Amino acid sequence: MTLPGSASAGRGTAEAITYRVAESERDRSAVIRGEFGSDTVFEVVDSGGDGFGVRPVRLDRPVHKVFPDDEPDGDEPSVGARRFVALDGDRVCGYVDTEYVPWNRRLVIADIEVAGPYQGRGIGRTLMSHAVDRARTCGAGHVWLEVTNINAPAIRAYQRMGFALCGLDTSLYSGTESEGETALFMSRSLDGPAGR
Repeated sequence: MTLPGSASAGRGTAEAITYRVAESERDRSAVIRGEFGSDTVFEVVDSGGDGFGVRPVRLDRPVHKVFPDDEPDGDEPSVGARRFVALDGDRVCGYVDTEYVPWNRRLVIADIEVAGPYQGRGIGRTLMSHAVDRARTCGAGHVWLEVTNINAPAIRAYQRMGFALCGLDTSLYSGTESEGETALFMSRSLDGPAGR
């Protein structure tokens, strides 16, 4: 089943990528190990007083990161959680996990992953568009996500999708394999003319 209004991304063969709400346990439990390479990091700088700024800094040697598996096992999805999957035939090749938080009208992007061979084909953008459609249906005022400062390709992609930096946390990754990285928070407003 393809979501209403969803586009299919061609593979260069007769098969196409289809998108749907996760229906089966297989859809809901699929795990794609996130990874990326980057020749840039976003460095947090003191902009004087109580503010901060973020600037891209080119690296001498590119980094390649495979996200550590330090998520707790057995977490049950919350009542407001929903996953959208991208399928190549019956294989999950991408997904976006969302959670609607009614008290502040926020749709949280808890995770978005596209398998390595499928990256760069617009699958992440299409998954994000399904998440934004869900946000609008829920009455969300904004969509919110967290990304590590060393994932420059994702930060740039989110900016192209209308997200802007809105905060950071220098301690979020303390005690994890990502120690030393900074969590950047990004938000896309859905209220007003710019969010429509």
